Amino acid sequence: MISLSPSRTRRALMSCALLAAGSLIHPVLHAQQVFRVTAIPDESPTELARKAVPLVKYLEAKLGMKVEFTPVTDYAASVEALVNKKVDMAWFGGFTFVQANVRSGGKVVPLVQREEDEKFKSVFITSDPAINSLADLKGKDVSFGSQSSTSGHLMPRAFLLQANVNPDKDFKRVAYSGAHDATIAAVASGKVQAGALNVSVWDKFVADKKVDPTKVRVFYTTPPYFDYNWTVHADMPAALREKLSKALLDLNKNTPEGKEILDLQRATRFVPTKAENYQGIEAAARSAGLL
Repeated sequence: MISLSPSRTRRALMSCALLAAGSLIHPVLHAQQVFRVTAIPDESPTELARKAVPLVKYLEAKLGMKVEFTPVTDYAASVEALVNKKVDMAWFGGFTFVQANVRSGGKVVPLVQREEDEKFKSVFITSDPAINSLADLKGKDVSFGSQSSTSGHLMPRAFLLQANVNPDKDFKRVAYSGAHDATIAAVASGKVQAGALNVSVWDKFVADKKVDPTKVRVFYTTPPYFDYNWTVHADMPAALREKLSKALLDLNKNTPEGKEILDLQRATRFVPTKAENYQGIEAAARSAGLL
């Protein structure tokens, strides 16, 4: 039998303890090295996944960890995922951010928004030649996007109410398509006489010739408002939050990588944002009885 001195025995026991602890801690550390990103499903799942690929690759290089895009089934699921820290960052619309902020008791932080989101707009579209104003929607079948969509429901509803048009009383039928591209399809196919969606999706469909603007046209464009942003949980370590913000703010259309990501995000560039920017949306949501 080999005899060890008391000091060597203590060192041996400590080494065993550290090895045992390491075997337990390592999987946890490994799990924390996956940075999870999600987005509200305001477009088709295939389109959202396509837009995420180069951004995920870019963030992996900048953050030095694996990044995964985690799709969700609906807008509410994106809110719950971030509030419950099932994901690390979420692409929210203005209203979804407000919902997450209220739901978490102010424990979410909007990091950046696209430059375009400082003056975002919604459009109302139709294929009916008799519809030329918001008042003409009375007695018609009209589609919004998701009920939790800022640009596809909340703000269009707010501007309708300002024009003395109450969707719940004045429309023949209120439909919810679930996504902006689905609203275009509903109007183009004649399922509804009109629909509301965000201007960037409409412009993209026109540019890609996915809709014929001589058959489906914009008849009303809303005033501007703040909209989408990338949001994180307030419990995210400050160093990681700063690294993430810098990575997004550094994206530049003058580089091939930056151009690809920004074009897919329909962004000129990302700019800093803050919770106060969305107070108008919160007020609109409360006045419309949606919050």
